[in-house]
This record gives sequence, C-alpha cells and structure tokens, in this order.
Amino acid sequence: IVLYDPDGDALESVRSEYKVESVYTDLEALLAEEKFPVGIGCVENDLNAVLCNRLIEAGVHVMSEKPIGKNAKEVGSVVSAAREKRVKLGVMYSNRSHPITRKARRLVQDGVIGRVTSCEARQVTSQIKFRNPDLWLFKKDRAGGGILSWLGCHHIDLLCYVMGDEVASVSAIVDTLSGEAIDVEDVASVSFRFQSGAIGGLQAGYQLAMSTAGYQGGKYDSYVGFRGTEGRLYWSPIDRPPRLHVESAHPEWASSPERVFDFALPRVEAYGGAHGLSFVETFISSALGEGEPVATGEDALRVARIVDAIYESNDTGRRIEL
Repeated sequence: IVLYDPDGDALESVRSEYKVESVYTDLEALLAEEKFPVGIGCVENDLNAVLCNRLIEAGVHVMSEKPIGKNAKEVGSVVSAAREKRVKLGVMYSNRSHPITRKARRLVQDGVIGRVTSCEARQVTSQIKFRNPDLWLFKKDRAGGGILSWLGCHHIDLLCYVMGDEVASVSAIVDTLSGEAIDVEDVASVSFRFQSGAIGGLQAGYQLAMSTAGYQGGKYDSYVGFRGTEGRLYWSPIDRPPRLHVESAHPEWASSPERVFDFALPRVEAYGGAHGLSFVETFISSALGEGEPVATGEDALRVARIVDAIYESNDTGRRIEL
C-alpha cells in the first residue's frame, strides 16, 4: 500500500501506526516511482476531483470518497475523464452493499410491496458544535455544500438504488440554523418526484443536542422506508443488530403478511464493517476485469445533480426539473 498526502506529519503518524513503507507528499513523485492499478481518492472536496483526474490520466482505476467533487460540474469532469481513459471509477456509496439494502432492493423490485407510491429517508446527526465548526466540511468554498452533499447524499442514493428509479424533480428548503459561523446548510427538507410518479422525502440535519465531541462517533437519528400499493418496508440504519420490517398484502405473503428480517453480521475491523470491505473488494475485482463496481462515477454524478438541483430550488423558491 502506497500513501500520498501533502501533509507530511499526517503521513508519518500513519506510517508509524500501520507500518506503511511507501509514503509521498508529492503526487508526481509517487506516479513517477510507483506502479499500481487501483487508487483510492479521499481528500477534501475542493482537492479530490483534481486528484482523481490526475490518477485517471495516469491510467489508474479510481475509487473515490463521495461526493467526488464540490458540485456536479466537477464530478462530471472526473466521470468524463474515466470514460475517455477507459478506467473504472467508483464512489463510496458503500451502503449499497449492506445486506439490508440488498434485501430491500430485491423485495421492492420483485413487487412485494406493489407499485411504490412514496418513500422517505431521515439522516439527522449531532450538532455542528460537536463536530468542530472550523473543519473544511463546513466551508462552502471547500466542501461545496453541507449536510446534503456530505451525509444526506447517502440516503439520496439509497432511495434511487432500492427503487431502481430516477429523480425527475425536486423541491427543497435548506438553511443554516445552528448559530455557528458556517456558510453551508445544517438542516434541509427535500421533496422528490421520481420518474415512476412516486413521491419521496428527505429530512437531514446536524441537529441532535445530545452527543459526544468529535466528528467520529456522533449520535444519529436515521430511517429509510418505502410504501407501495401492496405494503411497506422500512429500517433504521443505526439499529444493532440490523433489522428490516416488511408488510405485504401480496397473495404469496398471505400466510405471513408481516415479517421481520434480522441480520447477524460478522465483526470486521474495516471501516463500514463486512459490507464496507466487500464493497472495496468488488471495486478492486472490477478494476482487474471481473464485473462492475457496486456504485459508479455515473451514480455519483446522478446524486451530485440532485444535490445541485436542491440548492437551486432553495435559492429560487421553485421546483427544479432534472
């Protein structure tokens, strides 16, 4: 494993803790001296698109932290570069690999809850004051946006992925209500119209008053649900153990119309657990010619366009068509 970061002190701390041998503060030096098929782009949003484009130019398959860039234009530049260079581009929407997500997607697309008429998601977490207001995440010129572009994007992707549907239009109100000296939204209320006609909603915010200090380990209030002509299914991503609730009036479910699916997940130290590790392994396999990434650059661009449309809706007071 070869690591790059312009912050030499950060690299040295990682080198000593994980015994990494090759570290670079100069990207061009790394590309000149090392040969590797896969790179993971995971720097600040205002730097990440540039990093990914440089790796792609060098012929490297890239998995990027979401949202890849500050806005859809930057994300689109990376997607175009990967397409032209014919390399794989993935994005860290790793919740797609969670067994609950996979189960929910199968049930919805198999018609167990009928035609989906509405869906909703909630992603609320600890207040800005617990997460250091001086972080780049809360500066618009560096992050591009706030709660929606950094955390709400996961749930936007999940709604589209589980339904196998596209957002056709959005109406939204976002604001900065924490009282902290930041210039990105810390609360948002969004309504979606999907191409199928279904209506969806997302509530997102840095709003929980009871939490611990630090970005990692903050409290969450999270929910994902889908309703259809024949039933509904829902879960809370923070439940331990994970649990999916399903109700269906479908004839094949007549003997047991209400069911609960529990998932016993293995203990894995990797970020995101076993499904996070599987997500990365699948991308590496795709880069080596076996299959496709679980979430692609095109998926990242779809979400980025939705987020841009949300901000436009808030700024103009209009519903925005995609």
